[in-house]
Amino acid sequence: PSPPLPPELVKAGVTWLCLTWQRPSTSPKEDDIFYSLEMDEDEGYGFQPSYDGDELSCTVKNLHRSTKYKFRVAAYNTEGKSNPSQVAEFTTCPDRPGGPCRPVIRGRVLPNSFRLAWEPPKDDGGAEVTKYVVEISEGLSGVSWELAYSGPAMEHVCEGLKPGHSYQTRVYCMSEGGQSPLSETLQVQTPAVPPGQCQPPRVVGKPKAREVQLRWGETAVCGGGSPVSVYSVEVCGSGPQGSTGQEEVREVYQGSEVDCTVGSLLPGRTYSFRLRAANKAGYGPLSEHCEVTMGPGAPEPCKAPRITCKSPTVAVVSWETPACNGAVVSEYRVEWGAAEGTMQVCYSGASLTHEVKGLLPATNYFCRVQAVNVAGVGLFSEAVLCQTPPSVPAAVSSVHALKEAELRGYHTSTSTDQEEEEEEEEEEVDGPPTPPLYSPSTCLAVGWEPPCDHGAEISSYLIDLGERQSISVGPVTKYIIQHLQPDTSYRIRIQALNSLGSGPFSHTFKLKTKPLPPQPPRLECTAFSHQTLRLKWGDGPAKATPSDALQYQLQMEDKRGRFVSLYRGPCHTHKVQRLNESTSYMFRIQAFNEAGQGPFSTVYTFTTPRSPPAPIKAPRVERVEDMSSVCEVSWEPLLPMKGDPIIYTVQSMMGNSEYKQVYKGSATSYQMPGLQPNSEYRFRVCAIRQCQDAPELSGPYSPTVTLSPQRSELSAGSVSSVGPRAGADPARPLTDEQWAALIIMLCAVISILIAFIIQYFVIK
Repeated sequence: PSPPLPPELVKAGVTWLCLTWQRPSTSPKEDDIFYSLEMDEDEGYGFQPSYDGDELSCTVKNLHRSTKYKFRVAAYNTEGKSNPSQVAEFTTCPDRPGGPCRPVIRGRVLPNSFRLAWEPPKDDGGAEVTKYVVEISEGLSGVSWELAYSGPAMEHVCEGLKPGHSYQTRVYCMSEGGQSPLSETLQVQTPAVPPGQCQPPRVVGKPKAREVQLRWGETAVCGGGSPVSVYSVEVCGSGPQGSTGQEEVREVYQGSEVDCTVGSLLPGRTYSFRLRAANKAGYGPLSEHCEVTMGPGAPEPCKAPRITCKSPTVAVVSWETPACNGAVVSEYRVEWGAAEGTMQVCYSGASLTHEVKGLLPATNYFCRVQAVNVAGVGLFSEAVLCQTPPSVPAAVSSVHALKEAELRGYHTSTSTDQEEEEEEEEEEVDGPPTPPLYSPSTCLAVGWEPPCDHGAEISSYLIDLGERQSISVGPVTKYIIQHLQPDTSYRIRIQALNSLGSGPFSHTFKLKTKPLPPQPPRLECTAFSHQTLRLKWGDGPAKATPSDALQYQLQMEDKRGRFVSLYRGPCHTHKVQRLNESTSYMFRIQAFNEAGQGPFSTVYTFTTPRSPPAPIKAPRVERVEDMSSVCEVSWEPLLPMKGDPIIYTVQSMMGNSEYKQVYKGSATSYQMPGLQPNSEYRFRVCAIRQCQDAPELSGPYSPTVTLSPQRSELSAGSVSSVGPRAGADPARPLTDEQWAALIIMLCAVISILIAFIIQYFVIK
């Protein structure tokens, strides 16, 4: 054909170019024309073929982005190949750029603005980045994104922000190749500013002689971007009404509440109060003044009361009359409590003494007294600390049976080495180990919470078992009661003792020992191969339900001499797989039920036999050239097995006679002489492993190969595969392989028939 026109571009992609060309105009339409498209990548290899066929278009794939390629096309037919066309150049499209790096903050974040900067993408996709786009979202959810900037610069100042707010920003870029992925999100927190000026506080109720209650709202002019956390009240006190003396300004309250009571003031004085609020950015300005004039005086604070303990549960409180500031004291109030912040009024009256009952031994209590007159309530006295004398311990509570995991030092037979190491570490931290003779059938493990010692350290505990003699133990909270009867219930109660005597007994609780655990069964090996061992133990079906009471655990010794668990469940058999040939393995077994885990059996040793050689592929049979009565049988060799050499046996059968051995040796071919004309021969080969200290092991025979009789219309040495041949005698007896196939087919038909009968007559 004549050279075609240069190829034309249909469409370009990032990694592909779709090209088309025209049929040479001088070639008849009925001729079959083929085309060869060649491409030059400018890498020094010249033009290389890209397409060969009869189509007039082709999509060249796996190209580089934004790269120029040269193409030419040649036509050819049965007469020969034309010269190539003129060279055409085409360029792939650029890819979209990679995402920019996460933006960073340049400079300091201001309450209303911050400056962002970012780096260009590491991969521009083969085209120059033309624009960057910045998006911003208020809050941490990132639900609503707004456009903050669009342009070629790589930094931007985000303005008009709110103080104390969180913002998220992200960047992406655009080029000729498209839009890049989004960058990682940058979270920015603008700093808060102090709150604005508050409204002045207001007086709640009528001012008293020495205190006044103030209240205010959250009324700052501006929150500053952060919630108000603290309020501060300042007071400036003046002298008596009409005087001009001034006092120092001091802070009388600081906290988060919106009201306070200012005490320690003087009756009849005028005070000026101002309020200011603070957030995490600092304090705002002070409010306007709020002036308050105090009323008549209440009694002075009482002196600290005296406390005398009559017993561990009774104390007597006494106090003196304070200065009453012109009004007779009409009432005293006594507060009592275990902590200064939780004291409550236990007495109110005119008496100067009070007896407090129902106290706890060896316990700290606080007490203070307050005086009241017609003018108001005086301040409390200083709080006095009182400690009641010690007493016998309290009653033991939370008595419970210990679980096996709580028994330090005791390991079940199913625990792993790692669990044992963890338990040993816990023993070193938590206390003494449990005696190793613990058995749930003859022992009961009990634990309890230590009761309050009432000021005297607990020295021992007494465990009462009812009819049995009581057991005295040291200051522990766990104990194992031994030498009990299996499957027996016991009623137990515990009593704590210290240097002052015995405390009350705990509530009686009931525990029962478990029955004796089962003995291990005898372990047997019922079947084996060079890679598997089937083990059997006990009497029962091979499969069992998970609800069986008696279960077993089978373990095997690993390479490091440790026994690891192979099976745990109710079955009586287990097949151990993935074993090595001619290797001894050691096993042991134990039985367990709800009574616990029984002892392990003695160690059983079972050995896997040697594996026989693998089957050999069908041999090749050919007649020896120029010797019609001799054929050569050859086969593929097998590698030695763990140092044992491999030899081979060749069997031959003429017609329908029996197979006879014709060769045995290490060679991989054999020439059989004395072939009779017009006779059919069958050959098969097997490998034999010659063990060093054991009898020989024969592998399976290879598939049978047939040497057909030599006929005039066939060339010498023709070989056919197993099975009937075209033109064979239909009355010839079936071969062994054919008999085997027939038996398998009959078994399959019978199985299907039985399944149908069961489905129809039994299940339905």
